Amino acid sequence: MNTGLRSKCYKSSTRSIRRSYQNILTIVLLIALLQACRKQPTDDVQPTIGAGKPATEYKNDVATAWAALQLKLTKTTAGFTPPVASRAYGYAGVTMYEAVVPGIATRKSLVGQLQGLTALPQVESGKTYNWALSANAAEAAILRSLYPTTSAANKALIDSLETVNLNANKDTDEAVNQRSIEFGKKIADAIFDWSKTDGGHEGYTRNFPASYVVPTGPGLWQPTENGQKIPMQPYWGQVRTFVKANNALPMPKPLAYSTDVKSAIFGQYMDVYKKSQTLTQTEKEIAVWWADNPAETFTPPGHSYSIARIAVTTAKADLGKAAETFARTGISVADAFILCWRCKYIYNNLRPYTYVRLTIDPKWIPFWPAPPFPGYPSGHATQSSASATVLTALYGDNFAFTDDSHVGRVKDAQRNVDFKARSFTSFVQAAQESADSRFYGNIHTHQDNETGLTEGKKIGANVNALAWAKSKS
Repeated sequence: MNTGLRSKCYKSSTRSIRRSYQNILTIVLLIALLQACRKQPTDDVQPTIGAGKPATEYKNDVATAWAALQLKLTKTTAGFTPPVASRAYGYAGVTMYEAVVPGIATRKSLVGQLQGLTALPQVESGKTYNWALSANAAEAAILRSLYPTTSAANKALIDSLETVNLNANKDTDEAVNQRSIEFGKKIADAIFDWSKTDGGHEGYTRNFPASYVVPTGPGLWQPTENGQKIPMQPYWGQVRTFVKANNALPMPKPLAYSTDVKSAIFGQYMDVYKKSQTLTQTEKEIAVWWADNPAETFTPPGHSYSIARIAVTTAKADLGKAAETFARTGISVADAFILCWRCKYIYNNLRPYTYVRLTIDPKWIPFWPAPPFPGYPSGHATQSSASATVLTALYGDNFAFTDDSHVGRVKDAQRNVDFKARSFTSFVQAAQESADSRFYGNIHTHQDNETGLTEGKKIGANVNALAWAKSKS
């Protein structure tokens, strides 16, 4: 071969090699680009999806039965004051949701969305799960952990319900049953471990901490007719919120304290005093219906959880929607109590019992005894508004329901009031009545309720703003 030909062949070969190299480089770059664009676990596609019948094809009976039992546990377990109870509803609701969310094609896990919740156990991709059994095992485990001091009789009820639900829902394939149960237990254990880092763990042991120094001065909270000198859960505002955005909400100031009869704050307490003298029988019934005293009932946040249960039952929601309902409601009431209690102990606003006796009538007795903690804002209003906001997002603005939460209770003979079911055309209407009930009970002013309703709506909106649904691709 002559020199010219060799030169041409060499140049041709070099160009060919260069083109091949460029093609390989292009392929490598494309692969890298595709890898970078792949959705991560926190994106819309979950990392693992369980196979088998989806959670949306199961009935809600497992979810509603556990919610009902938790209401009973709260009522009959010592130390479950409203803040402590709200936290328990929050973690139980999240546990139920995470135990079934891999079986809901349109829904996302809350991992990476709730504060401190960075990871949870995953289902085995492609393996079949029985979501009723996952929810059943998860709720039994989380309630045992959240209510460790409950009575032996209550612990037996947990065991019994777990067995009843298992027998009613188990699959013919024992491997599916065991896989589902183990997944539910792992979810509950992981969530309980997470709960221990929020600052509220075992709060039932320190409802009235002796170390707390009660601030004193004009306009500040004082012990009322119950004589409790240390107020309830003064440090609860330091507990970690579930939703980060809720932790950042501002704390609006109450009206400036004054004993001047022409001041705005005097007018607020005078309204309470006047209402105590003109209460109708219906207003008395409302005041007693929503009182929800600890040890006698499942507490105010429990009343919201009860209404969530009523909504699930009324709407005949499937297991998937039921779990989401309890998760949203639980988170909303838990965050509402943290924010409300934070505000209460920033301002230490005194109760009508104290102000009215100081400035209007020294012998005044309110219709309902004042709870042992500062007044502003109203816990009833805050948590009722928060839960109403999330329930409205799930079931609509015009959802009619009957609240039978206290039907069957013995008549309040002291106040001559029977416990009659109450009907509503919306969750917002129920929340307004819950707030009004505290004014009728003479334990809150209008500003307490108005602030609570306003801030509660914001709290619920932040819960709704979480990425519950997978975005459509």
